Amino acid sequence: MNKSKIRSKILKIRKYNFSKKNKINFNKFFSLLKINRYNFKNLGGYYPSNFEIDDLEILRLLEKKDYEISLPVIKKNYQMDFFKWSNNYPLKINKYGIPEPVSKKIVFPDILLVPLVGYDKDLNRLGYGGGFYDRYIEKIEKIKKVIKIGLAFSWQELKNIPINQYDKKLDFIITEKEILK
Repeated sequence: MNKSKIRSKILKIRKYNFSKKNKINFNKFFSLLKINRYNFKNLGGYYPSNFEIDDLEILRLLEKKDYEISLPVIKKNYQMDFFKWSNNYPLKINKYGIPEPVSKKIVFPDILLVPLVGYDKDLNRLGYGGGFYDRYIEKIEKIKKVIKIGLAFSWQELKNIPINQYDKKLDFIITEKEILK
């Protein structure tokens, strides 16, 4: 099955199975960062849409611990950058219906949270097909080391995802049930 068919199937399943009760445990998330001794100052998250697993609680709790939070802003040519954001900052809706920060301060996250359509045990990800995160990861890794953490529901796991030379592997995948490394 090709990526497009897999993506379509998983997105339908995700919509049907979505529940706000299924969420990432902040303490497990934060323990992962401490155990691996990641000394980070800023985290790039995402504003959940289209029945994605919610990362807003993680972002809110990290902000309370004085970490700088940023969200992506989609630009032309399937590019994006991350801009500083706080729960108190206004958002605007982009052409895809996704809230984005209005901030003008670009941030290069130390840790990047990546929403997933699907994933496999080898830490490969299936995204929406636009390549936004793959391009961003390639760009930021020329500037600095970034820890890439995919977030998904456990039932989004696939046996094997067809990958190509543009696909970027993740460092971790966290679901409501487990952490893959």
